[in-house]
Amino acid sequence: MLILIALKLVLLFLSICICCLVMGNEFFAYVQHLEMLAFFSGYPLVYYLVRFLLRNISSKNGRREEIVSILPFAYALVGTLYLGLLLKNMYPDYTIANWKDRIQQPYFVIWGILSILFWIPVIARKQILSILHSIVFFIFIVRDLFFQLAGYNQDRSIIRNDMRIYTVSIFLNLLAFTLLVLLQFLLPFRKKNPSS
Repeated sequence: MLILIALKLVLLFLSICICCLVMGNEFFAYVQHLEMLAFFSGYPLVYYLVRFLLRNISSKNGRREEIVSILPFAYALVGTLYLGLLLKNMYPDYTIANWKDRIQQPYFVIWGILSILFWIPVIARKQILSILHSIVFFIFIVRDLFFQLAGYNQDRSIIRNDMRIYTVSIFLNLLAFTLLVLLQFLLPFRKKNPSS
C-alpha cells in the first residue's frame, strides 16, 4: 500500500514537471490539451465512484467483480473514441508529415492512444494500470488549478474551461461504462456454466 502511494506521488510530480515543460502558449496546443482532458481526465473519478457505490453490494453471485472488471474496457472504449477523433481530424491526409505538423503534444497524444491497449484482457485485469494511465491527464487539471491558486495565471477562463471539459469527461466515461455494463448483461454471449 505504501509503495502504491509513493508510486502515485512520483507519477504526480513527474507529470507536473512534464506538463509544465511541454505545454506552450500556442492555441492548437491548448485545443489538444482540452481534447485530452475531455476524453481521459474524468476516468479516475468514475473509477472511484463505481468502486465506492459497489462496495456494499454482496459478491455472492460475482456481479460486483464482473461490473468492476468492465471499468478498464470502458476506458479503452473512450481511448478508441479519442483515436477516432484524431483520425477524423487528420482526414484525408494520413501521412507522417501531416501528423508531425498537426500534433502539438506528441508524447501525450501517444500516451492517450495507448489506452486502447486496455482492450487486451491481460492488461485489463490489472485495473490499477488504467488509473495510473489516466492520472497523467488528470494532472492537467491539478496543474491549472495550482497555477490559478498560486497566482501565476490571472485568466480565470482557463479554469472555467477545464471544469466544463472535466464535467464532459466524467459524463463521457460514465456513458462508456454504462454502455458496456448494459451490453454485458443484455447480450446473450456471456459465458455459461458447463454443468448446466
